[in-house]
Amino acid sequence: MDRSRPPVAAWPPLASLSRGLLSLLLALVVAVGLPGCVTTGLPIAAASPWQAVPLDTKSNPLDVAFTDRQHGFLVGSNRLIMETDDGGASWEERSLALPEEDNFRLISLDFNGKEGWIVGQPGLLLHSTDGGANWNRLFLDTKLPGEPYLITALGGDTAELATNVGAIYRTKDGGKSWQALVGDAAGAVRDLRRGPDGRYVSVSSLGNFFATWEPGQADWSVHPRVSSQRLQSMGFQPDGNLWLVARGAQLRFNAEPGNVEAWGPAIIPITNGYGYLDLAWDPQGNLWTGGGSGTLLTSQDGGATWSKDPVGAQQPTNFTRLAMLPDGKAFVLGERGSLLRWVG
Repeated sequence: MDRSRPPVAAWPPLASLSRGLLSLLLALVVAVGLPGCVTTGLPIAAASPWQAVPLDTKSNPLDVAFTDRQHGFLVGSNRLIMETDDGGASWEERSLALPEEDNFRLISLDFNGKEGWIVGQPGLLLHSTDGGANWNRLFLDTKLPGEPYLITALGGDTAELATNVGAIYRTKDGGKSWQALVGDAAGAVRDLRRGPDGRYVSVSSLGNFFATWEPGQADWSVHPRVSSQRLQSMGFQPDGNLWLVARGAQLRFNAEPGNVEAWGPAIIPITNGYGYLDLAWDPQGNLWTGGGSGTLLTSQDGGATWSKDPVGAQQPTNFTRLAMLPDGKAFVLGERGSLLRWVG
């Protein structure tokens, strides 16, 4: 029996297949191979609620907070601190009295009225009682587990400090002393968020599990990831349940209220080769996600359908954070001095 392959000439040349047919076949393969809601193309929204704000910096904005409706600060890499007096429409760079040889990364900022806090890396904690006109450096214990990662201003000289290994501390005397709230740290984290009710969720540095903590618990509760895709970030929905962003451009939401291990199917708004880094709800209740190469997508129906934001798509940056503030202001923070402001 002749088991040799037929001559190459016996097969139709690849060029004889139309480009349209090849594209259709590839789209079908991608759609079948990925779970959940998947599309390879999205419409561009007719209008955008975002306005690009020019910043005279190439540093990366990392956090933003306000003392009132108009006045606030933005912080970021390379000691970046900027101030606004018009609700974020324009920003002026400021400076901090810090050692010139230390290139601090100002990673988290929060205000409660005129009392403000900034934490940075390495080992930086700043406190203000006059709306940010003056900042006092408070020196942290050298035995602090990990580096400062997240600060929450609670008012009346009270704040919570979380580190990048999941240690959580509270001060009630303006930072003179701190009380540990968690017995054991969660381990190195890539993302850590605090809900309005004082609960925390963290994603491990490798993205292979997540952990939750709520006031009164002695230690973190550890949970396995929901799929083979590594976790990127997690946070709290407006109703208090969890959301997650995973590698492979996957979004998921708690399927059962209060059950942090029950998740709905993966939602993949678009397969454009770029992952998502954050997810949030805007002041009107619409869903947004942002990520690599100007990817900024929105859904007005809870994630069933999506569209591209036209202003976001024009930005040559990776969007790293969606900052939706309690008073209705909102910002999209990107790399290399990129900032979008919510104008509705």
